[in-house]
Amino acid sequence: MPKPPSDARLIDAFLDMVSAERGGAENTLEAYRRDLTDWHDFLAGRGSSIAAATAEEARGHLAALSELGFKATTMARHLSAIRQLHKFLYAEGYRSDDPTSVLDGPKRGRTLPKVLSVEEVDRLLGAAAEGIGDAGRSVLERLRAARMSALLETLYASGLRVSELVALRRGAARPDLAMLSVVGKGSKERLVPLTEAARRAMRVWLDLLAEAGRDKASPWLFPSFGQSGHLSRQHFARDLKLLAAAAGIRADRISPHVLRHAFASHLLQNGADLRSVQMMLGHADIATTQIYTHVLDERMKAMVRDLHPLGD
Repeated sequence: MPKPPSDARLIDAFLDMVSAERGGAENTLEAYRRDLTDWHDFLAGRGSSIAAATAEEARGHLAALSELGFKATTMARHLSAIRQLHKFLYAEGYRSDDPTSVLDGPKRGRTLPKVLSVEEVDRLLGAAAEGIGDAGRSVLERLRAARMSALLETLYASGLRVSELVALRRGAARPDLAMLSVVGKGSKERLVPLTEAARRAMRVWLDLLAEAGRDKASPWLFPSFGQSGHLSRQHFARDLKLLAAAAGIRADRISPHVLRHAFASHLLQNGADLRSVQMMLGHADIATTQIYTHVLDERMKAMVRDLHPLGD
């Protein structure tokens, strides 16, 4: 009887499928690999393997995660990765059964996204623009301020994912451009709007870049100053938290994704239809976009509770 493939080979085969057939991004593939490596380690510790894993072992893995204090959302993500792996192995003939088909996922409560108010976003955008025209600052300081202003104006105008934002090409900043063409998850292309404020911030940023003699050095709209390539997601997130402190916003309430949430919830708050917001965000399923209607519902409940004279 032939020896079953190793766990490493089975995981690699699954990841190759996710990359080739689903257009999985590098971050997605790495997240799958981490979760499935945890699954392999759990099984190896019990003398088992992915090729021979049982439903009871999968339940034991989830129980072990729970004992370690993992949140239900994290456990659900692990289970999703394991389920997809075993569904793939069954479909491709690596296994004759799927041990995860009988498993129930951990119960998860609804988590509403963090959202900034319009006034807080205004403060953040104002803080980002400070110092751009200050001739007393160094060129590099003014460039950093202009880049942050252009990043935030573009993010709030379009609702881009941070990975999509930092990887924009220079051609996205044409002065006459009212829409951005963005390649998102699964290599799907969509159009998102650009406000006049975002276009203006881009022009200021590119003019400063040209003034500093850096406009021909990179094909990216938001190049990194310290190394080749574009600004990293991590660097942007770190700078955003520093800026939030200057704008009087707690660092734990801000991230690039929070501004994507703000874009969606503020549009719906002002009467935009759900389907249009779904298209701009690049959500495959409108149910994902509907979470923002729950944010508005919670705000309305809080308003009645806190402000109505008979709220008590």
